[in-house]
Amino acid sequence: MRLVILVLCFSFTAGVLNAQTNVWQPSPGHTQIPIWPGAIPDVQPVPGPEYVTNTITPKGKPLVWVCNVSQPTMTVYSPQGTNNGVAMVVFPGGGYNALAMDLEGTEICDWLTSHGITAVLLKYRVPTPIRQAYGASRMALDDAQRTLGLVRFHAAGWQIDPHKIGVIGFSAGGISWQRRARISTSVRIRRWMRRTKKAAARILRSLVIQDICGVAMKNFS
Repeated sequence: MRLVILVLCFSFTAGVLNAQTNVWQPSPGHTQIPIWPGAIPDVQPVPGPEYVTNTITPKGKPLVWVCNVSQPTMTVYSPQGTNNGVAMVVFPGGGYNALAMDLEGTEICDWLTSHGITAVLLKYRVPTPIRQAYGASRMALDDAQRTLGLVRFHAAGWQIDPHKIGVIGFSAGGISWQRRARISTSVRIRRWMRRTKKAAARILRSLVIQDICGVAMKNFS
């Protein structure tokens, strides 16, 4: 009986540790930065803890999926060689259910940095509640606006031209950026003001508008 209990305890502990460690991590030399160090707006329940899973496309290409993201982060990838001052925020797709973190995330960042561009990879919150219409994820929109504001806020320290900051979104990520771009500046500022302390809002007031917007629709088949 004691042996059975020990085995069960070990299995439970291993399961807990696996749940804690099976979250997406960037490659060595890069650090995830929480975009909401305080209270996160529009919090929605998720089915379970964050985890990473791997699949293969019909063409045999491996895919890394990140699921159940409740703590959104951004990861900065510095340019290789000459820094041209341009920065792009990368928004992976995944149907608002998961994030294609490599094919539409890290691989894009690698390409951007090889061309002297600073890449900022956003791990936004998924899945979106079923009751919300496709493309109407308030969580994704909040995370997108917050990240763009933070990039502008840190532009000097990250050697970025504040007038050369853009976004690139894939599939669901692209739809979110399109929706975000359609919201009027005054509406974005009013929403931002309601969620942000006045002192911070005065600083970030003009930081939530991108200069470049790219949308890509991709088929994995």
